[in-house]
Amino acid sequence: MSVEPAPQGVPARASAATAGPRTVAAHRQAVEDLLRTWFRDHPPAHETVALNAAAGRLLAAEVRAPGNLPPFTNSQMDGYAVRVADLAAGNQPADPGRVRLATAAPIPAGSAAPPLLPGRAAPVMTGAMLPEGADAVVPIEACTPDYFLPAGQAGSTVAVPVDVSPGQFVRRAGSDIAAGTPALPAGAVLGPLQLGLLAALGLDRVTVRARPRVLLLTTGDEVIEPGIPLGPGQIHDANTTLLRSSLEEAGAEVLRSRILADSPQEFTDRLRADVAADTPDLVLTSGGISKGAYEVVRQGLAAQDVAFLSVAMQPGGPQGIGTVDGVPFLGFPGNPVSSLVSFEMFLRPALSAVTGAPRPRAEVPARLTAPLGSPAGKHQVRRGRYTAGTVEPVGGPGSHLVHALASSNALISVPVGTEHLEAGAEVTVLLLE
Repeated sequence: MSVEPAPQGVPARASAATAGPRTVAAHRQAVEDLLRTWFRDHPPAHETVALNAAAGRLLAAEVRAPGNLPPFTNSQMDGYAVRVADLAAGNQPADPGRVRLATAAPIPAGSAAPPLLPGRAAPVMTGAMLPEGADAVVPIEACTPDYFLPAGQAGSTVAVPVDVSPGQFVRRAGSDIAAGTPALPAGAVLGPLQLGLLAALGLDRVTVRARPRVLLLTTGDEVIEPGIPLGPGQIHDANTTLLRSSLEEAGAEVLRSRILADSPQEFTDRLRADVAADTPDLVLTSGGISKGAYEVVRQGLAAQDVAFLSVAMQPGGPQGIGTVDGVPFLGFPGNPVSSLVSFEMFLRPALSAVTGAPRPRAEVPARLTAPLGSPAGKHQVRRGRYTAGTVEPVGGPGSHLVHALASSNALISVPVGTEHLEAGAEVTVLLLE
């Protein structure tokens, strides 16, 4: 699949060969188009999962309320269930504005309520079923006495105010949502609030869309797994953890992750075997896509419909995009900050636009607390700490500064054409929390 506006039949790699740096907006759109085409032709399967395993998932189909919520008419307050007609008829001269009623048996929450007889007031607890015949609740603090009398006390009465309207402090059955009406639309992201509604409706399982399936590969002879002592010239692999956690937080499923050596043939053989075995929706690599002598991804995918190009962004300028054996492919730079910035600027927005999850990151204006410089012709993305409308740059522009990245909660955008900003200048920040 061509991801560049190339002539008919020209592969992506050829059309990119003579192209200049791509803008951030254009590459973001290209990534979205790549995924949109794939999911149009390969719509996600549906699966039914337990409610406690559905957080962050996308609802596969509209859910209609299987019953009323609340399921029965109940009391909004601790008080007395009454008949309003009894109050209007009983304004007693000895106690103006109040009427004295005989008390009925109390109605605790979770029990059936016997009908309320005329001239009676039934003690009722918050959430308890309203008895048949009652049409209002008088809060206990508005009554005399303003406490519940002992259950079963013979001849007890309570004085209640007469200015009570029908429906006062009553929750009618179905007043939240009526049986058979839409509760949640297809495609809704199931967060705590939505899951709470489904639980209240009595549902313990829900049908959701399958997560986007990602094959994640990290490259480099110098890269080894955390926990293994470093040898000369070696570094621990941060990218797999960084990208895996980012993908999973964004609602994707990482099928497999590997660290592959700088052998183009080994890389290609392993990649194609994994694609055939796992049938992913996306192949994502980090490292090996620049113009150096050992760029294993670039060399290994020379025969695939993949473009390796430059985006006018720092960090994260080198990018790879296309298809491998027909499956969408994205190649991110190997430096950890470059990989994370690439994910947040390109892949996360595309997943949000195409699949509906994750929710888009918030972009907000903020005032710089310190001056900031940016190279000419580049959209610079700096790490920052956002607080109450201000943002403090954290660390320098280097793409290896993982500690600065971990200390940040925002990405600061300095667009192309802006080479210097003074403290107090307004910028746009992408909130990461």
